[in-house]
Amino acid sequence: MLVATAAFADGRFSAADVPRAKIRQPGKIVIRNSGAAITAYRFFGNIREALFSLRSSPAPLRTTPFGPVLYDSNARLSTRMPTYLSAMFTEAARTHGVDPRLVAAVASRESAFNVNARSSVGACGLMQLMPATARFLGVGDIFDPRENVLGGARYLRTLLDTFDGDLDLTLAAYNAGPGAVQKYGGVPPYRETQNYVKSVRSAYESALRTSF
Repeated sequence: MLVATAAFADGRFSAADVPRAKIRQPGKIVIRNSGAAITAYRFFGNIREALFSLRSSPAPLRTTPFGPVLYDSNARLSTRMPTYLSAMFTEAARTHGVDPRLVAAVASRESAFNVNARSSVGACGLMQLMPATARFLGVGDIFDPRENVLGGARYLRTLLDTFDGDLDLTLAAYNAGPGAVQKYGGVPPYRETQNYVKSVRSAYESALRTSF
């Protein structure tokens, strides 16, 4: 359901065109957000390639920020899981500024913490990243648990920023794609997506309550 279009006509520009990108190494993936679009670029040498751009509908979405707790990257995990997974969720959350309890709630719903999970449509790993999405996020080995979780946390933060911290829209976009959320102006009318949003939100809010 992801609606992707080429961001520019020829897709190649000098890095000098985007001084704010702060290019540090060849092949770096940079995702930029604004009120109107999410755009992904890959940088190599002194060239940038536009991978895709998702543009918002003309009418702005009505959003309801969940609150700053979404960005409490220093929160402690209380969900039962192997220690090495807890460490990865904590690292990814701190790296990308997302609550680790939210990352864990998504991973639990997506894969039941199965690092080798693969869905019928090709989503892979703990965070069930589609191969194309993983590439956009700079994930080299989609079945490497650490890379997968870092990519998933980065994508969650990207969606949270795009949808102004609205938890329901963020989760809906993670499940059905940002394009579907934009198309319907909210959570898409898909039973799977609606159940997904309720399930992950419930698990996350339960984790918040047990932390106090």
